[in-house]
Amino acid sequence: MIAVALLVVGLVLNAIYGGLFSAGTYSFNYFASGDYAMGIFACGRFSAGIFSAGIFSVGIFSIGIFNVGLYALGIFVLAWKKKYPALFANKQ
Repeated sequence: MIAVALLVVGLVLNAIYGGLFSAGTYSFNYFASGDYAMGIFACGRFSAGIFSAGIFSVGIFSIGIFNVGLYALGIFVLAWKKKYPALFANKQ
């Protein structure tokens, strides 16, 4: 539902203001596609956005070989902090 809502908002804003879609080697826009893409929807080799896809992708919902999702990163950090004191308690 969030993706559909953002898509509709993006289409409306593009109709009113124009220039929300960009494609190229370095593309930075609402919908970005290129080797280095940054935007809400980003697709490229190195992409960063809420919805991103690429080899190296960073975002909340990211798809790629090396991707960093904020949810996955947050879960990892919380789990690490929870187990960290227990690791040193056994050594003392």
